[in-house]
Amino acid sequence: MSSLRIGSLELHSPVVLAPMAGVTNVAFRTLCRELELERAGSTSGLYVCEMVTARALVERQPATMHMTTFGPTETPRSLQLYTVDPDTTYAAAKMIVDENMADHIDMNFGCPVPKVTRKGGGSALPYKRRLFGQIVAAAVRATEGTDIPVTVKMRVGIDPEHHTHLDAGRIAAAEGAAAVALHARTASQRYSGTADWNEITRLKEHVTDVPILGNGDIFDASDAARMMNETGCDGVVVGRGCLGRPWLFAELSAALNGQQIATPPTLGEVTKIIARHAQLLAAHHGEMKGLRELRKHVSWYMRGFPVGSDLRVSMALVSTLSELDDLLGQLDHDVPFPKDAEGPRGRQGSPGQVALPEGWLDDPEDDLVPVGADMMHSGG
Repeated sequence: MSSLRIGSLELHSPVVLAPMAGVTNVAFRTLCRELELERAGSTSGLYVCEMVTARALVERQPATMHMTTFGPTETPRSLQLYTVDPDTTYAAAKMIVDENMADHIDMNFGCPVPKVTRKGGGSALPYKRRLFGQIVAAAVRATEGTDIPVTVKMRVGIDPEHHTHLDAGRIAAAEGAAAVALHARTASQRYSGTADWNEITRLKEHVTDVPILGNGDIFDASDAARMMNETGCDGVVVGRGCLGRPWLFAELSAALNGQQIATPPTLGEVTKIIARHAQLLAAHHGEMKGLRELRKHVSWYMRGFPVGSDLRVSMALVSTLSELDDLLGQLDHDVPFPKDAEGPRGRQGSPGQVALPEGWLDDPEDDLVPVGADMMHSGG
């Protein structure tokens, strides 16, 4: 049995759902859990809520509070913070503790989005070693005396000339983080090219006192097993690979625990999954907004299936549950899962120079809080 311990959390599967903005809300997480229970017999991994901004949480912005919704039976409840300020970090983490909002706090230092790095947030921040350490320490201090572990997710660095993961991993562990997850790309790569799993190996060798989780280019069960075997990492974090494939966690859990992997779903089974996803989104957002949110998922679900362009366009414009049911009924339910649906999915983009504040690289020991960076709301 392959398991993973993160502080007080004992997970029976070393698989973590990466927080993705606009994707990993309570509807998607519930669907993933239901499919893992149905297809693998358990719900054993960690499913992380989409990222919320620490400042927005402390200010109780309605949209942010709505994002922190968890299912009535969801456990453990995992929430990721985007943060740049130790004081705000402490306040947000203390709020989570005092109001029993989550069982696990992760912190995002991996976002490569230009509007975030331009102000010193996301994957730009670990370059400032002292500030990074103060932020991690603040979250850990706020959770002292509780069973709520604090973890960190980051990238290899800013670009090939400015790797930060070894220092940041060491600092995070020293300040009390219970685990460190590494997306094995630099910020300059964004989501393009190939993740360098060798950097996960290096981090695992460098930081030996907390679990190291690997992230990047896990698109099927064999990828997860290969990453763990090749790098020695303690668990895997899955992001884009599950877009349009929420049953992937059942496959990963089964593979890593030596169980038989269920046959991929037919188009008919996929239509049932889409319909269930739509119901969950409508319950969370209301029917109109929920169906708008579903549209991007439908294109991922339909990838590789022989579905005509007219029907694809109609599903991309769907606005009601009844309309969706009618469109799904027009599909050939006997079509098997296509080979073309495997492999990379979601955003990839192209590499580029990382936008940074002026003079950001001058002094890695500078611990001044970047101005305006805590207003950002995107993650990655």
